[in-house]
Amino acid sequence: MENRNVTGKVIGGILIGTVVGAALGILFAPMDGTKTRNKIATGAKDLADDLVKKMKSTTDKVKGKAEEMGDMAEEKMTNMKNNVGQRQNF
Repeated sequence: MENRNVTGKVIGGILIGTVVGAALGILFAPMDGTKTRNKIATGAKDLADDLVKKMKSTTDKVKGKAEEMGDMAEEKMTNMKNNVGQRQNF
């Protein structure tokens, strides 16, 4: 239980340090505020576009695998039906 408190404090310290560091970085940045905000916005848009592309790619791969597995299941069911039909003829 005490270990969780220590872990929580460490994570809290890291988060606070990150926020303070980001704020200081923006305050002392060599560019003016408008340029900095535009650069951040452009970076965020690029990141979002990349994420969308990766999600579409992953969705396409999953869809392809699902169709492939569906075809395999259908083929196995057909084989099972044929095997049962052949056994009944004996």
